Amino acid sequence: MAPSLSKNNALDISTLVDRNVNSPLSITLQGTTFLANGHPILTEVPLNITATPSPNKTTVGCFVGFDSDEPKSRHVASLGKLSGIKFMSIFRFKVWWTTHWVGTTGNDVQHETQFMILDKNDTTNRPYVLLLPLLEPPFRASLQPGTDCHVDMCVESGSTRVTGSTFRSVLYMHVGNDPYSLVREAMEVVRVHLGSFKLLEEKKPPAIVDKFGWCTWDAFYLTVHPNGVWEGVKTLVEGGCPPGMVLIDDGWQSICHDDDPLTDEEAMQRTAAGEQMPCRLTSFVENYKFRDYKSPRGKGHGMGAFVKDLKEEFGSVDYVYVWHALCGYWGGVRPGVKGGKGFPESRVIRPKLSEGLQKTMEDLAVDKIVNNGVGLVEPEMAHQLYEGLHQHLQSVGIDGVKVDVIHLLEMLSEEFGGRIELAKAYYKALTASVRKHFKGNGVIASMEHCNDFMFLGTEAISLGRVGDDFWCSDPSGDPNGTYWLQGCHMVHCAYNSLWMGNFMHPDWDMFQSTHPCAAFHAAFHAASRAISGGPIYISDSVGRHDFKLLKSLVLPDGSILRCQDYALPSRDCLFQDPVHDGKTMLKIWNLNKYTGVLGLFNCQGGGWCPKSRRNQSFPEFSKLVTCLATPKDVEWSHGKNPIPIKAIEVFAVYMFQEKKLKFLKPEETVEISLQPFSYELLTIAPLRVLPKKLIQFAPIGLVNMLNTGGAIQSLEFEDSETLVKIGVRGSGEMRAFASEKPTACKIGGEEVEFDYVNKMVIVQVQWPSSSRTTVVEYLF
Repeated sequence: MAPSLSKNNALDISTLVDRNVNSPLSITLQGTTFLANGHPILTEVPLNITATPSPNKTTVGCFVGFDSDEPKSRHVASLGKLSGIKFMSIFRFKVWWTTHWVGTTGNDVQHETQFMILDKNDTTNRPYVLLLPLLEPPFRASLQPGTDCHVDMCVESGSTRVTGSTFRSVLYMHVGNDPYSLVREAMEVVRVHLGSFKLLEEKKPPAIVDKFGWCTWDAFYLTVHPNGVWEGVKTLVEGGCPPGMVLIDDGWQSICHDDDPLTDEEAMQRTAAGEQMPCRLTSFVENYKFRDYKSPRGKGHGMGAFVKDLKEEFGSVDYVYVWHALCGYWGGVRPGVKGGKGFPESRVIRPKLSEGLQKTMEDLAVDKIVNNGVGLVEPEMAHQLYEGLHQHLQSVGIDGVKVDVIHLLEMLSEEFGGRIELAKAYYKALTASVRKHFKGNGVIASMEHCNDFMFLGTEAISLGRVGDDFWCSDPSGDPNGTYWLQGCHMVHCAYNSLWMGNFMHPDWDMFQSTHPCAAFHAAFHAASRAISGGPIYISDSVGRHDFKLLKSLVLPDGSILRCQDYALPSRDCLFQDPVHDGKTMLKIWNLNKYTGVLGLFNCQGGGWCPKSRRNQSFPEFSKLVTCLATPKDVEWSHGKNPIPIKAIEVFAVYMFQEKKLKFLKPEETVEISLQPFSYELLTIAPLRVLPKKLIQFAPIGLVNMLNTGGAIQSLEFEDSETLVKIGVRGSGEMRAFASEKPTACKIGGEEVEFDYVNKMVIVQVQWPSSSRTTVVEYLF
């Protein structure tokens, strides 16, 4: 195998064993067949394929390589024939973005597949198998369809000047009996093997994950200006939903076209879709709209004065982030510009799409970039680009950056040693600057969905977008796209998190509270964000807000009720198609401190079409969908703080939409039917028995909040189990199940009125004077 990319190999892989079963696991290559626990998974494996056991004591994985007759910059090698085994995968449907795909043969595999799991077979004891394409510098691998049901590995350097013929670790295969543990354990092995990234568990996401935010993009697009930002924050504050984070998106930088004079006024007139993409950065300093801001408080002028005024006027705003592209701007940096001290020189490079990228969906951004080239700063000077930009931003009070257009470098790598070497130089420079200026984690990564970035760019970055953009409407003009694209977005985010969540905390992107899928379909987007476990931010136009909906997400101090972990698809839909099979419900689970949550979303109606190579409407599948839900859909033993349920015999299940409480044993199910682009949220609470009086009790949470159970911050049983104390964060209607009516309820030691309806104790909780929790006591 190739040596590690760095010596940062602190994790101990000797402890990596399957945590769910005692039986030994194995993955082996015997003759021309790959076997998992002795069962064939890939047949007709070519003789040039090699398999090397992973270096841990239990041998649950192997690294795969191959030999070629001649050195080349791009190789396509068959991994073997896949037939009759269900798989789920993550592939790049756009240059920048990945999504979920399922199939049963090698012919079903999509080009640029980054991640693939073969389903297990309980009857034969065949385990799950993960196929994970890797980097073997200077090459990078992906999977794609071969001929006659074969799965091919595509291994490429990104430069005709960089060739190779022998590979030993371009793919890692791992086996296990739990799909979530399978992925986590495999990533630990690869973390040690490559040594070039850090797992999410080794890092801390930025504090914005716990804040409600507002992004300027859909509100202004490129016309963003200080007065508009001020009014946007003001209307949210006055409506009772103060943002804790403001993200000033594209439109604040000094840019221009190559044929424009060196002034940003001309570029700021280019507001039609895509017109800004050929523009290039001309200065680290903000454009005239923000540069000309004058503080009415006498705080000076420019971006620094504006940020200071914004934070002082609106106390909830703790963080202001701004947008910039990885290469400075969409079109990079303009050559020959004296953009101020430290402004780097650049030259225009013509991008070249690989064969795999040519199979992705047509994209306006890609077309513009390819046609106009990118003003690329030489890799050895990339540190100058980020140091100059970030030093200025830090000096004017900016707390972090959204780095967009990340996966651009692979198109520019021909004369820079290939895609891996160019990426390493840029990501090293970006990481160093973020550590220096933004506390090491003040970044939202975007347009980054490729294994180059995951394995090279996440040493410090700990928050990243896991779905394509939130599209208000279909950019291709389909009027139904206003709806089916929202289902696509949720599926992107949910399934991509299974892969990307190991590197970065998943960010499900902004949405609009007044979008038709929010208003007409009862908060479709808001419900998914509420239980995603990531940041919650909107892109509402100024003054156009659904405050009733927003108050089910946002607390009065600008914070949110965030789950303990990031949401993932339930086991029973991992290998199903929740967008165009007409029958599968998207189910996602997460954990709060004391409750589980299960989200059900009918996303059927549109998605990827392999024939047209684009996302499109499939109206024949947009119909009522019915599914079964059970407490076992929540993976109670996973996450940072698992909830022990071994002794739990019954769960209280609160249905947010129906406002009903049901009781289910671990194996029991409830049937739920949903219309297209509608949802249901189930708060699932283990039911406990107070032994002294044999009273059954289960906390539910604030039922006015979408993440109902997230309000419960503490749970104590005292006085020989006749007193229950619940620490509640937030305000509104607090509910708990009790098999008997309490003798009294107290808040702050004082008795309060309560209702007892259908075995639920209902107490009204007021927002305290600070962000502390309110303790509600139940006496029996």
